[in-house]
Amino acid sequence: MKTTLIKNVTIVNENNRFQGHVLIEGEFIKKVSKSLISEDGVHTIIDGEGKTLIPGLIDDQVHFREPGLTHKANLRTESRAAVAGGITSFMEMPNTVPNTVTQELLQDKYDIAAKDSIANYSFFFGATNDNLDEVLKTNPKEVCGVKVFMGSSTGNMLVDNRKTLEGLFSECELLIATHCEDEETIRKNLAIHTEKYNGNIPIEAHPVIRNTEACYKSSSMAVELATKHNAKLHVLHISSEKELSLFSNKIPLKEKRITAEACVHHAWFSDKDYKSKGTYIKWNPAVKTESDRAAIREAINNNTIDVLASDHAPHTIEEKNNTYLTAPSGGPLVQHALLAWLELVKQGEFTLEHIVQKACHDVAVLFHVSKRGYIKEGYYADLVLLDLDTQWEVNKDNLLYKCGWSPFEGQQFTTKVEKTLVNGNIVYENEKVIEGTTGKRLIFER
Repeated sequence: MKTTLIKNVTIVNENNRFQGHVLIEGEFIKKVSKSLISEDGVHTIIDGEGKTLIPGLIDDQVHFREPGLTHKANLRTESRAAVAGGITSFMEMPNTVPNTVTQELLQDKYDIAAKDSIANYSFFFGATNDNLDEVLKTNPKEVCGVKVFMGSSTGNMLVDNRKTLEGLFSECELLIATHCEDEETIRKNLAIHTEKYNGNIPIEAHPVIRNTEACYKSSSMAVELATKHNAKLHVLHISSEKELSLFSNKIPLKEKRITAEACVHHAWFSDKDYKSKGTYIKWNPAVKTESDRAAIREAINNNTIDVLASDHAPHTIEEKNNTYLTAPSGGPLVQHALLAWLELVKQGEFTLEHIVQKACHDVAVLFHVSKRGYIKEGYYADLVLLDLDTQWEVNKDNLLYKCGWSPFEGQQFTTKVEKTLVNGNIVYENEKVIEGTTGKRLIFER
């Protein structure tokens, strides 16, 4: 069995930071020690002097576009971009083509990932207006959860009928992850702006059309339903200050039935960035005001927000280079999400320990992920070695996304992912993906 020793490294784990050593045997962490570990018989030795070791991130919201939308991205390309960004496990969404709304279609995605994904993986099952029987077949030990688009989707995946939602929340025992935006509110706002601008709506109107009220109306209904039926609810990508009132930081995460997620773009950008970034920062829910951004940052720090994610959702540059009404929402983020969080650490917004807590430990706790998200003996060796003191610029030459662009192009980062390990295998180092291994299906202790 192969062994790897990472020595003389600063370890950040469970709100501690200490100089230590990590011995890996096969897929697992064999020993974590502040004392020297013998190098006898060790196959690979990594000297981490001056570097920082954190657990691999678990991203609970990505859109890797396979099957059906592979001109934008696929599981092979985006999982490689993910490990380059320190994300070692991901949970992918069901709005592919076809939508992941039957057990057979769900298994098809797992089969592709087993062959092509270099990172660990799980896939959400998609709820529709009429597939509750299929939802209830989902295995809670092998599937991260059920995704409900209570806004911002098309066809049968837009589920905003109260009766349908009552049935889902009352009968589904799995974690229900929701995209919350009220479509009626959005349609009314869009009609007003279409008339006002004669159809030529500026991108700056995006957070006015998809406004706080649209988010709050939908999120509050989801919380109401979850409270009524004691369902396990996870509200994705909180984008407004008002929504934060729906969530609590008074209950330990292990006991919470209602949780919330923040994504990197809502903590980084504000509506002032539309002028320079245009449709490249068009997301649903929309990036909103500086006040909303500040409130989200504070909610991350005070644990009202439970976990951090990317909502990686790539489109081609040709698709994004369109008018407001034509350009799709979403953008590529997995390669740079961690680096953006770390830049905010440098700016004093967060501590590194807290980012590790929210992006690694607490995702594992919330989803009951088995043996991942920590640097612990007996856990899978999903690890990220960071250089916290190096400057570099994001440009097209160092992007790994299939779509070939990033909203962070031109950004100077002052930290870098030096190495990423997945299940004990080095999968990224020296700015290159190391081929030859694949990730594993996530297992959930439920």
